[in-house]
Amino acid sequence: MIAEYEDKFRQRVLDLILNIQRGEYGMSITAKDQPDLADICGFYKTGNGNFWVALQGEEVVGTIALKDIGNAQNALRKMFVAQHWRCRDKGIAASLLWTALDWAKDRGVTEIFLGTTPHFLAAHKFYERKGFHEIPKESLPKSFPIMKVDTKFYSSKLSLIISDIRH
Repeated sequence: MIAEYEDKFRQRVLDLILNIQRGEYGMSITAKDQPDLADICGFYKTGNGNFWVALQGEEVVGTIALKDIGNAQNALRKMFVAQHWRCRDKGIAASLLWTALDWAKDRGVTEIFLGTTPHFLAAHKFYERKGFHEIPKESLPKSFPIMKVDTKFYSSKLSLIISDIRH
């Protein structure tokens, strides 16, 4: 089940994301390096932004966020799926992405940008299959929030992603 974020999920979201970043990928990143996670509602749930969780019972097994960056553009952020829920058959990643993009489309968002680390190779392939193309950092809008671990960037027109993701 995909649900909009509520503060009751805060610790479970933080645990999921840090477990993937630090435990699974060995990244030296902390909760303090990600101040957006200290105030998810204040950071993401404003304007055309939002944050969702994928739930299996009470367990948070995935997350995705859209940050409103103005000019009918969003930054796609915090897309994480627990390792044992990542297979295509379960469809968690696709469901999270579809939920966020459909929501953005209904609010008039026209373009999505995202940043990622070189560690997340499967994520790169996923984004590329869903219609995103890699862009240089210099092509990002000035309002795009860059995390220091992000070195690879993607963008797509929302209309192109929507037609692709339904397949």
